[in-house]
Amino acid sequence: MRKSIFCFFAMLLFNLTNAQENVSKKLIYNPKKPTYELETTCGTCMFKMKGDGCLLAVKFNGKNYFVDGTGIDDHGDAHDKEGFCNAIKKAKVQGSVVKDRFVVTYFELIKK
Repeated sequence: MRKSIFCFFAMLLFNLTNAQENVSKKLIYNPKKPTYELETTCGTCMFKMKGDGCLLAVKFNGKNYFVDGTGIDDHGDAHDKEGFCNAIKKAKVQGSVVKDRFVVTYFELIKK
């Protein structure tokens, strides 16, 4: 009886955790939108922006913006020797500034 109850709760827990919807949106290149080659890095570590924790940022038109639409850890370990918290990188980016944040619809790091 105990094993049956345990199995029931284990299956219930498994179903509840797998029922969570993945909210990350796939970033797709759109040839009709302008593409920018921007500097990107950790805004708090490298651009010295005010924020809680390590957050991805880009430099657009001479101003730094935190990024919405992709995260700092979506592109490798941010605290690695060549990660965003230790290096400024270049990326091909599509998006726009909305309410003082850069909302990306496409983001691809440029390899050295």
